[in-house]
Amino acid sequence: MLISIATGMGLQHKIREKISAFSGHIIISNYDTNKSGLTLEPIPLKQAFYPDFKQVEGIKNIQAFATIGGIIRTEKDFEGIVLKGVDSLYDWTLFKPYIVAGKIPAFNTRKVNDSVLISQTVANRLNLKLHDKFNTFFLRKDSDKPQLRVFKIAGIYDSGFDDFDKMYLLGDLRMIQKLYKWKDSLTGGFEVILNDFDQINEKTAEIYENIPSTLNTQSIIEKYPLIFNWLQMFDFNILLILVIIIFIAGLNMITTLLVMILEKRQFIAIMKVLGSNNRRLQKIFLIQAAYIIATGLFFGNLIGLGLLFLQQRFGFIHLDPETYYVKTAPVFISLKYILLLNAGVLISILLMLLLPVLVIGKISPVKVLKYD
Repeated sequence: MLISIATGMGLQHKIREKISAFSGHIIISNYDTNKSGLTLEPIPLKQAFYPDFKQVEGIKNIQAFATIGGIIRTEKDFEGIVLKGVDSLYDWTLFKPYIVAGKIPAFNTRKVNDSVLISQTVANRLNLKLHDKFNTFFLRKDSDKPQLRVFKIAGIYDSGFDDFDKMYLLGDLRMIQKLYKWKDSLTGGFEVILNDFDQINEKTAEIYENIPSTLNTQSIIEKYPLIFNWLQMFDFNILLILVIIIFIAGLNMITTLLVMILEKRQFIAIMKVLGSNNRRLQKIFLIQAAYIIATGLFFGNLIGLGLLFLQQRFGFIHLDPETYYVKTAPVFISLKYILLLNAGVLISILLMLLLPVLVIGKISPVKVLKYD
């Protein structure tokens, strides 16, 4: 049960973090029907909620971004990409763990920075390495002539999320402003990072109420519904595993308790003759059962947590990244969930044992002492 909860929730948290690293938690953009993921119409960078969203609590950071589609062209190959432009206020906390070579470019310089972050997937396909330069062509809707830009690889990232890795190139927002011929006061949209992801639905609605009517909000749960619907299935799977194992453990304890009661018939009969009532005797056997359950929980926690810590440290259980979006099984260990699980198991099984201890009331001292 510990392993099912820790790995199930670990996978949910890890995939959630990866999506958030590329899209934030909530996206503020133009109110239109654009589903392409590319910026078509800019919005003013000067907003009442930027850079500090004081009207809504629980927001860690709000950052400007814009996207444009392009094609990387080398001497032997080419690859379609999406250039995502960010500025100096961008929060790289969620993205830093995926940097495998180089560093994050500095976008706080006066000149437009031509350094970018490229994924390991695209770099391998195009045989590009750290500090290499490459040509990228961009098309605008107001021009048939492609725009050429030369980028330098400042860093290489590998998130293990193939859908993103094969698509995103991260660079300077001012580069996209020049490509689109925007003024410095325009951007493509804003990403909102929350302090608590579990509040995403409530905060999406609250943010929508505090932005201009020409703008819209979209949470990453709404943007990637298939992925998050798939993640929600883990909750049902975990619950099913818990119910099955508790049911089996309960049946084993019921059998054990019945055997204990039958073996102690003479003891029960003598105690009744000496004046003990059924409730007191039932309490004695429930305490003994609780001791057996606690012993099992101790060794279960020892083995389960030991395996989880080993997986967290060494990652010896591998997963197919094309299916699970991660290369190793992630582990989420929470003291709160461990305590709740242990308390829940103990209470659930003890409640199941209230039925078999009723057998004690059926034991007749006269019959037991007469024949035994």
